[in-house]
Amino acid sequence: MSEREIIKEYSNGDLTVVWKPKKCIHSAICVNTLPKVYDPNKKPWIEPKNASINELKSQIDKCPSGALTYYLKGETENLVDMSDKTSVEVMANGPLLVHGALEVKDASGKSENKSGVTALCRCGASDKKPYCDGAHKKINFVG
Repeated sequence: MSEREIIKEYSNGDLTVVWKPKKCIHSAICVNTLPKVYDPNKKPWIEPKNASINELKSQIDKCPSGALTYYLKGETENLVDMSDKTSVEVMANGPLLVHGALEVKDASGKSENKSGVTALCRCGASDKKPYCDGAHKKINFVG
């Protein structure tokens, strides 16, 4: 039997931040970008009322794992700008960040469409390959 995915939602009334803890690689981009919103030492740890909608959207769009997404009041899901530009950023001692839309196909042929920012493992130690799970920090990956 498959494990049920945990999904938490935090709203400021107009924008709802959606957090999927199992996808989180603990890059701390959220905490470092908007510390007044994200505080892992508090409950709830996400307070979207402490930032503007534009600040929240900008930060969430930079989440490398896709653990953070959002939707606006009246929408059922996050609408992503699907531009035709895709770029790859190499993080020092960390994953490859793919910005834009892409299709990821596994060895069995199963494919998944991704958009926004996707973190791909570069160290080989991730338990969620091809995606990064933060294992590069545990093994002190240099690259």
